[in-house]
Amino acid sequence: MDTGWRYRLASVLGVAVLTAVGVVAVNNGTVQTAVTSLPILSRLPTDPPSGVEFSMEVLLSVAVITGVFLPLYKPQPRRILDIIALAHKRVLVGVFALATIGYFDYTYRLPRLTLLLLAPILLFVLPLWFIWLRQPDTRTERAVVVGDDPSMIERIVEAYDGSMLGYVTPPTPYRSSDDLPDQESYGVTDGGQASSEHGYVGGLSRFEDVIQKHGADSAILAFEGADRAEFFGALHTCYEHGINAKTHVDHVNSLLVNPTNDEGPIVDIDLEPWDVQDRMLKRLFDVLFAGTALLVLSPIILLITVAIKIEGHGPVFFTQERTYKFGNTFTVYKFRTLKPVDEDVDLDIDGSRRTTLGDFLRVTHLDEIPQLWSILTGEMSVVGPRPAITELESDYESQVTDWRQRWFVKPGLTGLAQINDATGKEPQQKLRYDIEYIRKQSFTYDIQIVLRQIWKVLEDVWGSLYDN
Repeated sequence: MDTGWRYRLASVLGVAVLTAVGVVAVNNGTVQTAVTSLPILSRLPTDPPSGVEFSMEVLLSVAVITGVFLPLYKPQPRRILDIIALAHKRVLVGVFALATIGYFDYTYRLPRLTLLLLAPILLFVLPLWFIWLRQPDTRTERAVVVGDDPSMIERIVEAYDGSMLGYVTPPTPYRSSDDLPDQESYGVTDGGQASSEHGYVGGLSRFEDVIQKHGADSAILAFEGADRAEFFGALHTCYEHGINAKTHVDHVNSLLVNPTNDEGPIVDIDLEPWDVQDRMLKRLFDVLFAGTALLVLSPIILLITVAIKIEGHGPVFFTQERTYKFGNTFTVYKFRTLKPVDEDVDLDIDGSRRTTLGDFLRVTHLDEIPQLWSILTGEMSVVGPRPAITELESDYESQVTDWRQRWFVKPGLTGLAQINDATGKEPQQKLRYDIEYIRKQSFTYDIQIVLRQIWKVLEDVWGSLYDN
């Protein structure tokens, strides 16, 4: 039986068994008596079923919950947060289905207390089950080599001591080149070389399909340089599918990796520096901060909108393409502060384009308010490296080595560079602060930066009023 069918069988049996155990546990008389001793649940009857009625309750619960989890039985790499969200969604659908069945047919009705107690149990144990199934702790790692550098692929094959599914490379010119290892050379297991199941499994454009088809849980990147767009495209695919990304130690200086002395030549790339709990806490903070700020500032937003329309120098919002995680782009919105012109992007502001209202909005940082919406939608965070203007990215990369390290984290409304007055005009200094933040980032560090930014805004506003 192949890995895919083993995963399907294990996931189905796990959901069925855990659901049955959950139903048995919540129908225990002692458990129900203890729960209903709470004032809020005291009015619910405690009458655990028995015999045929109990068997029907267990079978119905197992059938419904196992059925609604059908989309999760396919062996597909997923991030832990995605697993939790999908499992919670399936549990809620299942509980709602059980309640609906009981509403229309009393014969198959589950007691309200049973549903009430079963839901939190399933919300806890079923995500853990699927998370455990994805862990490679006791299973052989299924790695695929992704890249365009034949010599690097050779070095990785010689250095890697695990089992490889195969390699993903451009079909030309390397596929027809004698320099690229073929399936036979991958199959050599002595001399330190890794074995390969399938050899060449597709071009770079099919990397995502290869992950899903072959159930890869690791990708070893073998590109000519870590600054290539394809390199970050592969990293983005790894991140989206929740699989581990690795590379040769030669690329370590260009990536967010911290190899120790006892690590081999193949090192892990840190795609997500935050652990699950901190990442959820950061996202919760982002949503609460942005949502609260938009609500509190709504009267000011309305006043700014009216003022810009009265001033009459173009649309209310200024839009611009910015680069964020793994080189993707998104649209940043700001309140308009300059008269519009059809020119190339430039960090220097032409004095003839300035307006009184625009100067006020920039000094008070009120022009940044629309970016709170980007935080709500998840394109930005409250704290992180400021997203660079996409049209200027190539200039920054030509001036600063390893500029693309900034792409490893979500951009922010503010960051360590901003509170230290480092802007795009000094890319080397800005990168130094950004990398410092990336390596030190934590929730408490974010709070410190936010507080310093608020103080800085107040200082700027006070300085503006004092100058006037």
